Amino acid sequence: MCGIIGYIGDKQAKPLIMDGLKRLEYRGYDSSGIALITEAGELILEKKMGKIEMLENHLKGMEINSTFGVGHTRWATHGKPTDINAHPHMDCKHEIVVAHNGIIENFKVLKDILIKKGHKFISDTDTEVLVHLIEEFYKDKIEIEVAVRYALQEIEGTFGIVVISKREPDKIICARNSSPIVIGVGEGENFIASDTPAILGHTKRMVYLDDDEIAIIKKDSFRIINMKNVPITKEVQEIEWSIEQAEKGGYPHFMLKEIFEQPDAIHNTMLGHLMEDIGDTRLGGFRIFSDDELRDLERIIIIACGTSWHAALIGKYLIEQFARIPVDVDYASEFRYRNPVINKRTLIFVISQSGETLDTLAAMREAQNRGGKAFGIVNVVGSTIARESDCGVYTHAGPEIGVASTKAFTSQLTALILIAIFLGRKRNLSLSQGKRYINELKLIPDKINKILENTDSIKQLAKKFFEHNNSLYLGRGYNFPIALEGALKLKEISYIHAEGYPAAEMKHGPIALIDKNMPVVFIAPKDSAYEKIVGNINEVMARDGIVMAVSNEGDEEIAKHCDEVLFIPETIEEFTPLLTVIPLQLLAYYIAVLRDCDVDKPRNLA
Repeated sequence: MCGIIGYIGDKQAKPLIMDGLKRLEYRGYDSSGIALITEAGELILEKKMGKIEMLENHLKGMEINSTFGVGHTRWATHGKPTDINAHPHMDCKHEIVVAHNGIIENFKVLKDILIKKGHKFISDTDTEVLVHLIEEFYKDKIEIEVAVRYALQEIEGTFGIVVISKREPDKIICARNSSPIVIGVGEGENFIASDTPAILGHTKRMVYLDDDEIAIIKKDSFRIINMKNVPITKEVQEIEWSIEQAEKGGYPHFMLKEIFEQPDAIHNTMLGHLMEDIGDTRLGGFRIFSDDELRDLERIIIIACGTSWHAALIGKYLIEQFARIPVDVDYASEFRYRNPVINKRTLIFVISQSGETLDTLAAMREAQNRGGKAFGIVNVVGSTIARESDCGVYTHAGPEIGVASTKAFTSQLTALILIAIFLGRKRNLSLSQGKRYINELKLIPDKINKILENTDSIKQLAKKFFEHNNSLYLGRGYNFPIALEGALKLKEISYIHAEGYPAAEMKHGPIALIDKNMPVVFIAPKDSAYEKIVGNINEVMARDGIVMAVSNEGDEEIAKHCDEVLFIPETIEEFTPLLTVIPLQLLAYYIAVLRDCDVDKPRNLA
């Protein structure tokens, strides 16, 4: 994902835009650029490959008097990372500037047409086609927003764009199709961004564009139209997050800060939803269904990507056990390319931290088009999935800036537990069972705090493991998805090859990899699969593997079978993933730091 920031008002634009670009670094990028229109009407465009510091150093000493401009961080799709391919891009007449997130699928056809019309291209990007296409329509007395609307009607693909013209230096145009754009509403000034943290320090009042909407933004007003030039009325939403929440707060990395925020994030996800006296949960999103409809559900499909998909797998186990409803878990990227079976007794859960995950959003729309009802589990209020799902629940985890998801995962898992209890109480979960689950869930934040208070053993373990280049993570039952998640965390931030497997599947291939150089991490709490997983540990030890286990405090027996053990407090079996994942997040973090990796901005990820 690339990043967009724009400003129009009375303040100097350059420092505001550069600060916004830095706040968007977590989205991943390989180059950055800024375009400013000065008080004298001059258009200044500067772009640099590499870190934002490269652009910042390049701009030092430049006196630019401008209260109007846009910035962009690019993550290459078409064309290698270079100064020329960086955004924003400019037209032949050096009047129009466009910054773009997304992919223009028909750019080659359009480029050939525009070249024949005399347009000169200097970059290898698909985006440059768009600025020349706008130029083609921007003639006579046509306003820039009209030219943008005409140009976008020729585009096939996805876009979140900002457009400025030095002929009309009193407005910024932005538009979206499947790539987020948010307007920050200020007093005598307005902001545009691809994500709220870029502008959160200036305003908490946000307006989110939907697909096929165009906004015309001036310093003291904005209006929104659709592609047919029909006016759209949008609600201004107040963001709950503070700028402090979106900053490191004394931690060396956002990832570590967010790991330590998990007790509060889980508490916030539960807040207002627990009904202890009747062993139930209160989830207003389900109000669109009658009790009979919920009891008659035949099937649930959970759609997600990456870490959210791992949470979904645990959600499957929870819902099937508590509510006895069959659950399928689908990769969002695969769901819409097959022919899924959906009927009125199928409920779709859609999980996304940002609420903007493109594959997940497209899969949700496909499910709705087939008659399914979509229940969104998202963190970002006002996001596209939150708006377009039929109902849902917010996790209220606060902003997650680190690319490697941590608190979003445990918050999503907490939301799935609330849902499983809710559905279970509608069907076959008893009062006493419901009370037991709720009472134990309330204890989870304190138990996570206990793990976080004792990180020294994890740091020491990281020193033993960080030079290895491969590892296996194995678990059973509720903790098999934690094996997947632990392996994902390690490989995405430390670049160590790691694989997660069900422990029983080890003998169907992965056991061939085990030798004295292969660390194997077992998630082995004292649950119903404990004896089986101890047997798997012994199989690895017999082949000279290096074994580390995550198990319960007081389990002295497991230490006899392992090289190293990380201990967690006890909880009921169904909730162990909320605890077992914490030391694995920390282990990945400390290993990545020892390997001198960029923890918050791992390579190739966003």
